[in-house]
Amino acid sequence: MNHVTAPWVRTRLRAAPGAAVALAVLVALTACLAAAFPRALDRYTDAGLRQAVEHAPVDESSILVTAGPDLDAGVAHTEESVRPERLSALYESTLDTVERPLVIDRKRSSYGVRTTETVPSPDKWLPRPDGLPAEMLLAAPQGLADHARLRSGRLPEVTGGEASVETSEVQAAVTEETARTLHIEVGSVIHLPGSRGLTVRVTGIVAPEEADSPYWSVDSLLRTPSLRRVPGPMGASNPSYWVGGLLLAPEAAPALLSVTTTVRYWHLTPDPDTLHSRDVDALASAVASLESGPGLERLHATISPLTDVATGLDAAFTTYEELRSDIGPLIVVAASGAGTVAVVVLLMAGGLATDRRRAELALLRARGASVRGMAGRLLAETAVVAVPAGALGFGAALLALPGARLLPALWAAVAVTAVACLALPLRAVAAHHAVRIHDGRRDAASPRASRRRTVAELTVVVLGLGAVELLRRRGTTDGAGDLVAMAPVLVGVIAALVLVRLYPLPLRQLARPARRLRGAVGPLALARAGRTSASAVLPLLALLTAFTVAAFGGSVLSGVADARDRAALISVGADGRVEAEAALPAGLTGRLGQAPGVRKVTEVGLDYQARTNDGRQALPLAAVDPGDYAALAGRTDLGAFPAGELRRPDGAEDAVLPALASPTVAERFGDGTFQVRLADGGHATLRIVVVRDRTPAVYGDEFLVVDRAGLPAAAARPNVLLLTGADLDAGAVHRAADDAGTVHLRSEERGTFVDSPLQSGAERIYTAAVAAGAGYAALALLLSLASAAPERAALLARLRTMGLTRAQGRRLLVLESLPQALPAALGGILTGWAAVRLLSPGIDLTTIAVSSTTSTAGRAELSADPWSLAVPAVAVLVLTVGVAALQAWWSGRRGAVAELRAGDAR
Repeated sequence: MNHVTAPWVRTRLRAAPGAAVALAVLVALTACLAAAFPRALDRYTDAGLRQAVEHAPVDESSILVTAGPDLDAGVAHTEESVRPERLSALYESTLDTVERPLVIDRKRSSYGVRTTETVPSPDKWLPRPDGLPAEMLLAAPQGLADHARLRSGRLPEVTGGEASVETSEVQAAVTEETARTLHIEVGSVIHLPGSRGLTVRVTGIVAPEEADSPYWSVDSLLRTPSLRRVPGPMGASNPSYWVGGLLLAPEAAPALLSVTTTVRYWHLTPDPDTLHSRDVDALASAVASLESGPGLERLHATISPLTDVATGLDAAFTTYEELRSDIGPLIVVAASGAGTVAVVVLLMAGGLATDRRRAELALLRARGASVRGMAGRLLAETAVVAVPAGALGFGAALLALPGARLLPALWAAVAVTAVACLALPLRAVAAHHAVRIHDGRRDAASPRASRRRTVAELTVVVLGLGAVELLRRRGTTDGAGDLVAMAPVLVGVIAALVLVRLYPLPLRQLARPARRLRGAVGPLALARAGRTSASAVLPLLALLTAFTVAAFGGSVLSGVADARDRAALISVGADGRVEAEAALPAGLTGRLGQAPGVRKVTEVGLDYQARTNDGRQALPLAAVDPGDYAALAGRTDLGAFPAGELRRPDGAEDAVLPALASPTVAERFGDGTFQVRLADGGHATLRIVVVRDRTPAVYGDEFLVVDRAGLPAAAARPNVLLLTGADLDAGAVHRAADDAGTVHLRSEERGTFVDSPLQSGAERIYTAAVAAGAGYAALALLLSLASAAPERAALLARLRTMGLTRAQGRRLLVLESLPQALPAALGGILTGWAAVRLLSPGIDLTTIAVSSTTSTAGRAELSADPWSLAVPAVAVLVLTVGVAALQAWWSGRRGAVAELRAGDAR
């Protein structure tokens, strides 16, 4: 077999090196993209999990194991239970208890002994703001030298033998901040009461290596002193006192037993580099085991029956899993769409190669070649090119995206390579299973579909309709299934099948009228379009699937951007906001109005302390100019209202003011009059005449808006300025505000809604899916046009010998290509629009837009993006016409003799 196959492969590669190189490039690119998808997904999801854990508070991102000293076997045994050797052994045992895949970072973990309560010091040299003595928290942590830099003095140690309960004096270190705040110096002596009393001599001042590391977050008092107040009645001037931390040597831990209640602790911090999204369930199980499962039982057996485990990792994992389950199915939809287009292009490449070699393969079969032998030879010549190209693409994906799983990327690259290798042999076997001398014209307008094709098409239609209905009912939930994820693709496939069925009808209707036209270009172009090869089905399938993917993906990206923009607008109230507690300077409005990008400045006097007549509840009251404010509300679509309904009625100054209110406030006060007490002590009588869910000046569910002309001048002075402008210069606005108030910009607020790599990763994947789908669609179109290029060139050469001009040749090729490109473009627009409309009820973009299941802007729905529909359609038409015109121009530059050589296969 090798003796037969090797010369065949070598001969074929030498005969068509260009086709081999093109196939290699296509396979390498597709394999690279296929392998890059799972690796990129791993990187985004892993980064999202690590961020969720690292950004959580220390008590939620770590595991704290605590246990009191052993009190069952006498004082000596109790002292032994808090010594470093025993704590170290229990630390190793605790690490062994933690189940995989949860891995503890030893460098960021700590253990030791500390007091559970602060101890007051009678030393009067310590600061006493209100006459109360300062209190101290004592701790004997392990590894102080590894987590702190010595600023002065030396680290504490134990002198004169082992420390015990009888020890009356120990050494300690304090942090720089503690020393500065509590006036502690090297050599300072702090006395602490207890059963025997304890004297602490400060020997060193240290600075934390990483102040926000878990080591220093076991208790923040060890790093930073705190000014606390004595509990008392609300609003009373309760006295305050300082609380600081003292860091003892680990060997001095037994001395703490005589001061107050102590506790042994092991603070375990997960290694962020070992956290992987694929292990979330196993990680949650490992945490649950420590909290209330087999892990806790082992800790009870090795440390103490009263050992307690506290962590918030389970809550962090749950929050992350909810975010991933909401975003994950949307990513699968994008990936399935782009992957389908890529597979169609690979199949089309094999189909087009089969069509171009139809005569060659028919001759092989006629001369006695078996189907198996023909398929083996075609597989060998394709594999020689595709396998190295697939390996190259896989390697490029590994280099471009390191730090992710290998096997999913490998399987994706292998699948692409297998499709590329099998497309040509399988298509050839299907086309040349029976020996034929002449298979007649392959006219797209005349052959009838076989029963098998009809059944297959009906099956696809049923699957597509079922997927659409499931997606509309269940949404993109994590358990919706792969069929639902393929819904957008199936919509495109159904549209392609319908268009292929309907394609012959207009050709037949236009064939007769075209014969009456003057000239031969129009009828000839239509006649050639009717004799187009049946392989045009695959390019049409690729185009419509790509159109659907582009429309769906573009609409998702547009919907996400709109949802974030709307949420940012609701949060700020306008394009910009300058707010202060007191009245803003008089000239600030003019300065902001002159800032680049600012078109309008709306003044608002916002009183957060306005209260109802009984004084029990505060209501935000906004004093505005009705005309300017109504215009702003209309522009932003935040509770638009007629300006006249809010104007103060003419007459006495104490007339009842019409008010705009939220539904909650309107329900409380009804349509009667009521009084509001202002922050300056004045009163206003209001009647609610307009009810709106939102308003630009106030962010919340409760607000009142009135005409400032009806309020005292002091209450109406603006302390909020709302800026309108499409492109505000952030630097200019901040400079103009000149620290007179807090500046909030809509553009800056929009960026706060992207706080997880899962969100940004999903957006990048959708962008890549749209780009890949568009690229493969263009490639499918070019392959389709290139397959007919030799035959078209020969036709133009023959027609030029009959008197056809170059201009007529260009028109002929353009008109011939339009009957395929124009239905594809129009069908793509209709398919994309229909797919978005059909699937929008089941698509919720809220989580991917604002990283939460709820948003102030409401549910982020999927809606058709006009640009995502129009741009691909126009691109297809332009590319088709451009390629046809270029081919006609190139054919005109070549001589007719080269195209009309006898014996050439066209």
